[in-house]
Amino acid sequence: MRLQKAFRYRAYPNRAQQEAMNGLLETHRRLYNTALAERKGVYEAEQRTVTYGQQSAKLKTERRNNPQLALCNFSSCQRTLKRLERAFQAFFRRAKSGEKSGEKAGQTRERVGYPRFRGYGRFDSVEFTIGDGAKLTKEGKAYFQNVGEVKLKLHRPVEGEIKTATFRRCADGWYVVFVCDMGEASKVEVVVETSPPPAKPAVGIDLGLKSFLVTSDGESVEALKLYRKAQKRLRRLQRSVSRKKRGGSNRRKAVQRLARLHVHVANQRRDFHHKVARSLVDRYGLIAHEDLNVTGMVRSLRLAKSMQDAGWSGFLAIVSQKAACAVVQMVAVSPCQTTQTCSRCGCLPTVSIDLSVRTYTCEHCGYSLDRDLNAAINIRNRGATGQGHCLCRLT
Repeated sequence: MRLQKAFRYRAYPNRAQQEAMNGLLETHRRLYNTALAERKGVYEAEQRTVTYGQQSAKLKTERRNNPQLALCNFSSCQRTLKRLERAFQAFFRRAKSGEKSGEKAGQTRERVGYPRFRGYGRFDSVEFTIGDGAKLTKEGKAYFQNVGEVKLKLHRPVEGEIKTATFRRCADGWYVVFVCDMGEASKVEVVVETSPPPAKPAVGIDLGLKSFLVTSDGESVEALKLYRKAQKRLRRLQRSVSRKKRGGSNRRKAVQRLARLHVHVANQRRDFHHKVARSLVDRYGLIAHEDLNVTGMVRSLRLAKSMQDAGWSGFLAIVSQKAACAVVQMVAVSPCQTTQTCSRCGCLPTVSIDLSVRTYTCEHCGYSLDRDLNAAINIRNRGATGQGHCLCRLT
């Protein structure tokens, strides 16, 4: 399997290019909805699944009858149909696992998320194949068929061989994403498996809410609580949206202001995650963390908002990607009893320690330290002794 990496750049299209890009988005949205309606109608009438190959074969005929679709790049239309195919594959996979878990047949379709029709303004990206309707010019601009050369902010060089280019409409402007081929991923796996023990030390990280994370070396990273800090402004903008008349231009502008603030908070969180992840990957050769079921925790605990504000899943995904590129091992260990077990003698307390007790004191050996630090040391010890599964493979 080959390793692919995405490079995202801010785009600055002029007024004519924005109109052309919005027109392409609307045409691809209608193509997506038409293909979805065909699949839905055929299955309900004949109990038969329409495949991507069947819809792609009819694309040439549809382009002859639809002048707007004929103006679009052919391979980009195929990629939109492939996008719908991936949505159905994900739906069938979730439906299969839902049936195994004992869900009722009538509830499975709603619970796992059947592909939905995209409303006006709800289709925000079009993907092109490099060399077939799109390219990166020598001047550092992105060329798209029927759009022209769009100015980019190339804040870092593009690596590898560019395979696809996607322009995306976001609340804070336009972006272009290049997906590049970085080479054979199996080569990285061989290095990970056959290399000697890392020269850099191992570390265990305990994710939390009081502190974003605590390492086994005693380092604590403060939680920024970005969503909590932005709640006052979000509340004010949400009230402004609710006062506007539905369908009016003022409501549309108010929604745009609200969306831009949400994007700003998400960008701040992502920037924080990248900086912390880079610091860990540069200093350690093995990173161990708890294999948390974040989705289940969010659904069952009162601290769901704080957990989502911390963004544990997104942070672990970023660390995993950086660790794989830097040939650093990342290991997930079982979270069972990591906070209850003494990191010195390995004994468990007679009575479970309540969450409100922030200092861990072992009743057997008398060892005392911060509760989160004790958990981080246990996580490191489990990861270093092979009591977990590696997450940094790229195959």
